[in-house]
Amino acid sequence: MKKILVVDDEPSIVTLLTFNLEKEGYHVTTAQDGLEAFHIALNEQFDFLLVDVMLPGLDGIELTRKLRQEKIETPILILTAKDDPIDRILGLEIGADDYISKPFSPREVLARMKAISRRMEHRSIPNDESVEKPIRIGEIYVDTTNYQVYVRNQLIDLTPKEFELLVYFMKRKNRVIDRDTLLDRIWKFDFDGQTRIVDVHISHLREKIERDPKRPEYLMTIRGFGYKFQDPTQ
Repeated sequence: MKKILVVDDEPSIVTLLTFNLEKEGYHVTTAQDGLEAFHIALNEQFDFLLVDVMLPGLDGIELTRKLRQEKIETPILILTAKDDPIDRILGLEIGADDYISKPFSPREVLARMKAISRRMEHRSIPNDESVEKPIRIGEIYVDTTNYQVYVRNQLIDLTPKEFELLVYFMKRKNRVIDRDTLLDRIWKFDFDGQTRIVDVHISHLREKIERDPKRPEYLMTIRGFGYKFQDPTQ
């Protein structure tokens, strides 16, 4: 039986989610504040976390950040009542897998969870991409099997999304890729034209792979179109 941690301080939301998740066969654990949820998630294994943004003790954004810092890679679905997209952007930037705005239907929550689960299962099943040889472009070497990246013979630390983004670019060397395509292929959704999340991840990636992030050699900006990954040694 799959285990899910629901983190929300609204009893009506917790009751609604618990009822519908249990009806689908999930085992549900609940927490009403971020600190409680943080300790639970550190000491128990879950298949999914549903996390509200507005929480006492520790808000949902900071909770997600701290869990990712602790290498907790459990899929996280952010629940937000705010219309401002900044919460959604921040949540996704620091490691959440998706977001859903309140009010929502239980059916929509279940559909989002199943979509994320399918993506996770797809990544875990060996296929042509996962079993192919490591990728090397210039001084960047990627071991796609063990999820390791070496830059100038030094192992670097990338977040899961940064790793996906780098591999996606390297497999499409010299091809110009627009931001909307990256949102669709890396984040798996259309984010209403909000492309800041792409630019932020590109900036973070440049800081880790480029000698001088302000004068990139690999990950180039093609103004008005998007980005291109190139080999500066060619």
